Amino acid sequence: MIEDFFQKVLELKNIPRQGWKEKLGINNPESVADHSYSTSVMSMILSDLEGLNSEKIIRMALLHDLAESVIGDITPDHIAKNEKISKEDLAMKQILKNLPSKIAEPYFETWNEYQKNSSQEASLIHDVDKLEMAFQAKFYQDKGISKEKLQTFFNTAKKEIKNKNLRNILSNFIE
Repeated sequence: MIEDFFQKVLELKNIPRQGWKEKLGINNPESVADHSYSTSVMSMILSDLEGLNSEKIIRMALLHDLAESVIGDITPDHIAKNEKISKEDLAMKQILKNLPSKIAEPYFETWNEYQKNSSQEASLIHDVDKLEMAFQAKFYQDKGISKEKLQTFFNTAKKEIKNKNLRNILSNFIE
């Protein structure tokens, strides 16, 4: 059973981040696993700086896109938010059923907390998710993609990041 769980984790290496493909035409964009790793490291550092529960944050960051190993990376303009949440919920339950319930249940609770954005830790992960996207956009800009093409990603980050410290980090590197 646990082998099936690990297989789903590995699947994230093969799931491209759709926004980069669709909006920029990048043939070989970062994978969801790439994004999850960067998000996890950034979350660990920022959680420690914010004085939050870093163990919980790291778990949340590692789990936050795991459902995409089943449903793929669905961009917001392709599906209603409720439908995406429902699909992710079912996928996460399917993935976690391959783990013993003594750990599957707390993992689902952590993931669900992220989904509902119901804690300071969840709120930080949502902000870091957007900050990581902006850093990736800057990386693509440094590789030659025009800032104009990337502006939608920067604008989304500016609009959605609520944490003051993360907003400062964002403005320091995109302006």
